Amino acid sequence: MEDKSFNAFEMAQSQFDGVADILGLDEGSKELLRYNLREYHISIPVRMDDGSVKVFRGFRVQHNDARGPAKGGIRFHPMETIDTVRALAMWMTWKCAVVDIPLGGAKGGVICDPHNLSSREQELICRGWVRQLARDMGPLNDIPAPDVMTSSQHMLWMLDEFEMLNGEKAPGFITGKPVGMGGSLGRTEATGYGVIFTIREALKELNIPPGDTTASIQGFGNVAQYAIELYNQIWGKVVCVSCWDQQEQTSYSFKKMDGIDLKALQEITDRFGGIDKDKARGLGYEILPGDAWIEQEVDILIPAALENQVTRKNAGKISDKVKIIAEGANGPTTPEADKVIEERGIFLIPDLLANAGGVTCSYFEQVQSNMNYFWEKDEVLGKLDLKMTSAFTAASKLAKDKKLYMRDAAYVIAIGRVAQACRDRGWV
Repeated sequence: MEDKSFNAFEMAQSQFDGVADILGLDEGSKELLRYNLREYHISIPVRMDDGSVKVFRGFRVQHNDARGPAKGGIRFHPMETIDTVRALAMWMTWKCAVVDIPLGGAKGGVICDPHNLSSREQELICRGWVRQLARDMGPLNDIPAPDVMTSSQHMLWMLDEFEMLNGEKAPGFITGKPVGMGGSLGRTEATGYGVIFTIREALKELNIPPGDTTASIQGFGNVAQYAIELYNQIWGKVVCVSCWDQQEQTSYSFKKMDGIDLKALQEITDRFGGIDKDKARGLGYEILPGDAWIEQEVDILIPAALENQVTRKNAGKISDKVKIIAEGANGPTTPEADKVIEERGIFLIPDLLANAGGVTCSYFEQVQSNMNYFWEKDEVLGKLDLKMTSAFTAASKLAKDKKLYMRDAAYVIAIGRVAQACRDRGWV
């Protein structure tokens, strides 16, 4: 979101256009799916701690709900834009479809920086966001979830506001809630674990033992941390991670060739995923520029931060040793970089597949909340593994059969399912 020349929605539309041509979609379907069904622009007035009133701008975009209620996170970010939210909503539609769960795509955002807001101010933003949108959201039509710089606490404030407005309990209104308040066991791990489930399957296809591999990861938030946890469990070794330094307003990479110590790094990390640089140096980490994560001589790269991170400018820096790129973030790779990755024969696991573990487990949470019956953690993660493995297998098989790039194969499956749902409903 920092590159002003980058437009995430134009990128999402470009990806769609290419696959629409492969599928031979009719013009009506193209026109319907290329844009969002609905979008909301809202203003949230908040009485700040100093007594002043500040108005925050927010968004909610519902891309398509032909396959079921719209589903998608809400992010708090100072550089949030409506085009980013539009793109993320579209990607959510494809993500839900590729793993074959009965949901559509949505996304939300508020232009703010939680680093500079008190807990009370953040709560008022959450409640204000819900008040503006409650008439157009709910367990049966649009279900929010956490995203960048939002947490289970934010979700609980939003749920409380929605229930007060409607005068009834509605735990299925939102996912990512605390366990014990309608949240699902396994939800915290789901996105990061899902990334590793797909990497595990890719390594099987490439006949590479996980224990023989190394990885470099961009980001050290929830997705990255749980990806590292499961990757370590299958004997892989992460040698580099990067994160944003809020105080210096820049990013750094932290390298340790004998493998990073996840727990030790977590102990010196703030709640936004920022690692204390001085303490890390004391633990023996080499401190490198923020973009050094992509240059490491590893087998696997996992961009798990924001969109527009693997570009035409840095794709050439990817080591010849890299065999797999698994997109833990949404939209991290631009179409220009895709061409470089495809030409070099690197096995790409696209975002709509690699990071679909989060929305899949959100769906599980929604189901559990609606029926007021909750599963054990092993059952949740077992169901997640099955969904992710099935989706990966289907995309990989189509890629081989039709000689398609993995991103295109995943999109063909997803867009095909959504287009069929629109036709079945008589929309086109």
